[in-house]
Amino acid sequence: MSFLLQPAGLSVRHLKKPEELMRATIFTAAACLGIALAHPALALETLTVAPTKAADEKAVFGTVESVHVAKARARIGGTIASVNVREGDHVEAGQVIGTVGDEKLVLQLKSLAAQISGLDAQLGQAKTDLDRAESLFQHGTIPRARLDEARTAYNVAVNAQRSRTAERAVVEQQLSEGNVLAPTAGRVLTVPVTTGTVVLPGEPLATIAEQHFVLRLRVPERHVGFIKAGDTIRYEASELGSSKPQFGKISLVYPQIQDGRVVANAVVAGLGNYFVGERIRVWVSAGTRSAFIIPESFISTEFGIDYVHLRSAGNSVVAVPVQRGLPAPRPDLPDGIEILSGIQTGDVLVKP
Repeated sequence: MSFLLQPAGLSVRHLKKPEELMRATIFTAAACLGIALAHPALALETLTVAPTKAADEKAVFGTVESVHVAKARARIGGTIASVNVREGDHVEAGQVIGTVGDEKLVLQLKSLAAQISGLDAQLGQAKTDLDRAESLFQHGTIPRARLDEARTAYNVAVNAQRSRTAERAVVEQQLSEGNVLAPTAGRVLTVPVTTGTVVLPGEPLATIAEQHFVLRLRVPERHVGFIKAGDTIRYEASELGSSKPQFGKISLVYPQIQDGRVVANAVVAGLGNYFVGERIRVWVSAGTRSAFIIPESFISTEFGIDYVHLRSAGNSVVAVPVQRGLPAPRPDLPDGIEILSGIQTGDVLVKP
């Protein structure tokens, strides 16, 4: 809906001089403002200026790192028969990532199988002798000493068979330990071996970063008094494919200073799709100060000069030039701009 406001008894065609046209324009603007303030549907968005705590931010670099990096190690020595993963693959805990084979274990298993077969035959013979001795003893044909010898021979055969069966179970367990399992779920960082490589017990077949990534910050130690768990950080949104400022929180500050720097972990959403070791610019707080921060939408720029619109007690609006400072985004005010001069506490800003 559009309409034209003009003073009573005055039409545009009656205006002969430029100053008369200017006065009519000012009158029309004031009338429009009066209608906007009188009708809630046309009310202008306002903001009362008040000082707030602004962080003196310092730019540092954060590195995408995993909280824990585990190594999938071979439990037996031998030759790598197969490698089932490569760099960058995602693995689950307990997944077989490679197989180590040892031919000596196979030979031992065959030897034990033959020995167990012989012991089975001996056990069967000892059982037969024991049954015969018991029968003859009941009829009084043989003495008790002969029966005891047969029972002892049977017990020896039983224990010998159990011993060889246990040895075979040990070798089978060693063969099963040739399967190298992923110790945790995550992303494979390195695979330093190939098929046919000879490895010893304890050598790693792969390095796995646990699927819980953080930004690891290293801040100069002079800022140790300003960094604490729970602080909000801001990081470069464009580096993570976002057009808006992104924020995170410091989850842990390590108590040890390394090379003159304080190490801290920051929890940030969406790091799982980026390279481990990737560096991202991060702004951390190095103290606070009082400042005027307003949304950027309340600032208008004309001919290179920034203005804000102040509402006076008489409901008139005046454009006032201001000096714009650096962007000061916060989680509750992502488009915040610091104003260095031109406004004061209590001013009512009207959104242009």
